[in-house]
Amino acid sequence: MKTDKFNYNLPEHLIAQYPSEQRTDSRLLVATESIQHEIFKDIGNHIMEGDLLVLNRTSVIPARLYGEKITGGKIEILLERFLSNHQTLTQIRSSRTPKEGAELVFTFKGERFVATVKGRKDNFFILDWSVDPQSLFLKYGQIPLPPYMNRAAETLDEERYETIYADPNKKESVAAPTAGMHFDQELLNTLEHNGVEFGYVNLHVGAGTFQPVKTDNIEDHEIHKELVEVDAKLIDQVKRVKANKGKIIAVGTTSVRAIETAFQDEPSAFKGETSLFIYPGYKFKVVDHMITNFHLPKSSLLMLVAAFIGYEKMIDIYKTAIEREYRFLSYGDAMLLKYHEI
Repeated sequence: MKTDKFNYNLPEHLIAQYPSEQRTDSRLLVATESIQHEIFKDIGNHIMEGDLLVLNRTSVIPARLYGEKITGGKIEILLERFLSNHQTLTQIRSSRTPKEGAELVFTFKGERFVATVKGRKDNFFILDWSVDPQSLFLKYGQIPLPPYMNRAAETLDEERYETIYADPNKKESVAAPTAGMHFDQELLNTLEHNGVEFGYVNLHVGAGTFQPVKTDNIEDHEIHKELVEVDAKLIDQVKRVKANKGKIIAVGTTSVRAIETAFQDEPSAFKGETSLFIYPGYKFKVVDHMITNFHLPKSSLLMLVAAFIGYEKMIDIYKTAIEREYRFLSYGDAMLLKYHEI
């Protein structure tokens, strides 16, 4: 299938630069049957007693640091993941690509830290640090707002570019699982009171989530790998809810990718890297409904949506959303979609 089929014109003014005033104030496009236009706070009308809401509990790490080469050139690094207590996998922005052995210097409050380029892995650099890099990022890093937000991170982003149920011990994502950011505690309490179950996964979102598919055919694209944790408790929850005719509702494409990874063969707990690429033709094993935001043109996330509801319906929904001026991307509005097997 041609990648160009997933291109569309996204008006710049529809790219949300800031969140809605309240989390649940976002608009909600419901496309379980016909298209309906609602507010996110009313999503409980579509989630019934006995349904299972699958949430990604990963947490955003302040993943951006600014420094300089030992030669004086300015650099910006974006963490992809921690490899150990002294090594990281990172993107590096600089006027010239640093070579293996190059030293990068970071100075904060008069204290100097050094990272040495040890090599490359795909499009990333392996850095060896003079201190524990996790503590360094947590103390001095900046929130890595996506590149389509044309602004620096602000104080409000520390709270709002994160889900309220994020696990503070899972600070390993460079991007938030944004569909979950529409939930506040009151809404979650209401759903629980109504008999909705909650299940949890961890998928640590990497910077590759923002990268467009560049191959002519989507089948030739090598998707970015991400770390996933799905435990045995969730596997049992899914089996029980399915047996009782409840719906499995994934909150965000990250939850979809995580849970579908665990059910690829014999359903079992899974911890490791996933390279699952979901595009039209994929047969979903588990997920019945999905809550998601509106995605970038030519992105793998848009292809996942097309696989879930069908290409033509995806095109129709995005056309409607643009006409009605829904807000797009991370701080934008949401959709509730129902799986339609093609």
